Amino acid sequence: MSDNKKLVYFLCTGNSCRSQMADGWLKALGNDRYEVKSAGLEAHGLNPRAVQVMKESGIDISGHTSDVIDPEILNRADYVIMLCGHADEHCPVISNQNVVKWHWGFDDPAKATGTEEEIMDQFRAVRDAIRARIVKFLIEGR
Repeated sequence: MSDNKKLVYFLCTGNSCRSQMADGWLKALGNDRYEVKSAGLEAHGLNPRAVQVMKESGIDISGHTSDVIDPEILNRADYVIMLCGHADEHCPVISNQNVVKWHWGFDDPAKATGTEEEIMDQFRAVRDAIRARIVKFLIEGR
């Protein structure tokens, strides 16, 4: 790990879908510039549909683990990015006064209903929305 890389910590409720996809996208698109971690208020396990839709985009997140927020990582992060309102409201206190904290709200694809194809379409829509937001972050730094 290079000391000049800024640490981005993606957080959501269960660290199973949205934060995992954001983690995968930023590692794929900006790993040369950022150290990337993700976690949840709880660890719900890696969602197989999230793994599948990321694989469709050429990104393998199957080796990721679903982790609970680590206070040490949280307090050394340069950016803490919440991907759901629940995590934003319940995020532990961050003692690092220099942290940039953002809330990027995305619908939870794990709550999608309908046929398997309709559910997968929701996962793909969230995947693509997260990718677009990551690209904006890489271009604009916000």
